[in-house]
Amino acid sequence: MKIKAIRAREILDSRGIPTIETAVTLDDNSEGVASVPSGTLVGNDEALELRDNDLSRFNGMGVLKAVANVDDIIGPKLIGMDAAYQKQIDQFLIELDGTPNKQKLGGNTLLSISQAVLKASANSFHLPMYNYLAIKYQLNNKTNRLPAPIFNVINGGKHGTGNLDFQEFHLIPSVRKSYHEALQCGQEIYTSLKKALAYRGAIHSVGDEGGFAPNLFTNMDALEIIVEAIQTTKYQLAKDVFLGLDAAAGFFYKNGQYTIKDKAQSFNRDDFIDYYIDLNNQYHLFSLEDALDREDWEGWRKLTASVGESMLIIGDDLLCTNKKRLMTAIQKKACGAILIKPNQAGTISETLEIIQLAKNSGLKIIISHRSGETNDDFIADFSVGVDADYIKFGAPARGERVVKYNRLLKIEEELNSKSVTQ
Repeated sequence: MKIKAIRAREILDSRGIPTIETAVTLDDNSEGVASVPSGTLVGNDEALELRDNDLSRFNGMGVLKAVANVDDIIGPKLIGMDAAYQKQIDQFLIELDGTPNKQKLGGNTLLSISQAVLKASANSFHLPMYNYLAIKYQLNNKTNRLPAPIFNVINGGKHGTGNLDFQEFHLIPSVRKSYHEALQCGQEIYTSLKKALAYRGAIHSVGDEGGFAPNLFTNMDALEIIVEAIQTTKYQLAKDVFLGLDAAAGFFYKNGQYTIKDKAQSFNRDDFIDYYIDLNNQYHLFSLEDALDREDWEGWRKLTASVGESMLIIGDDLLCTNKKRLMTAIQKKACGAILIKPNQAGTISETLEIIQLAKNSGLKIIISHRSGETNDDFIADFSVGVDADYIKFGAPARGERVVKYNRLLKIEEELNSKSVTQ
């Protein structure tokens, strides 16, 4: 299982922006190929992407430096290392970079190698990735339970056209449903939502993550049209399916005030928490992500103390898949769930460490895509292997999102087949 060859190349992500793909080949000819996604909003505490900044190519967004780092600097040093020793390889990558945020070699560079090594090792053992992860790291996978999907059906904020303040409007099918039933539920309501937008004469083109980016006037309009779409299907709100929000509040937070189009006056922290409480009373929200600015720790504590029992308070921008920020959140009881994005951590081992810390502290685990995705379905297997509670892959549309949903369908079939034969 020793590494025989490592090669990288520059490819495009789902937004047409360059990213890196790395292939690792072992001496038994097993191979792992990994491509790295990229986000629109990049936190200060996440691993830094390495970009060329050469304006003559791809507006400076090329990744030829990252490719060269793999081919010329890192790859030759990894030849002959045993791919089964994931943590040892990841630690070697971390030390070779030597910076807190991986700015020397690039977080995208390191993750492409780390992820490809894991894939190659799983292939060498002739195991599906989710099974290999669960066995290798002795994770408590419940075999037949897949993570529940959170569908992003309307895009706003930086992911939309600029008229909606909140970044994502979610559909969350009941966890009582099997995975394939939940996927069907999300797809049927998504289709109904498209018809509802068209009926109203609203734009129904899609955003980066497959959700619609309509020209609605307020955030309440978006919630109301989703409710309207649900009512035209066989599903019942707050029984079969629930609503959720990713406010990404840092987008509309300035000088201690939150300003959204729904109200003429800006909110201070306490008034904005009251606003969320009113929204929850009206729409029975299942989850609320990034409800406040990422540095408003006291606000997060108050929000979670106020409504954390009735809805899931999720930290994404708040935590950035960063161990130090997670430890602060745990100490302050700032949230009830963490969004996990491997490219924010930079290596698989660091990502797994953060997941275990969150689990040990009672937080729910949500494995997430990025706005700039690839056709790599790795995070589908990863979510099952680490026994995540939920997944966010975007809307049930666009190839780079659907490939992950379809991979979970295949995993569900495999797990059900094993259950029948046991």
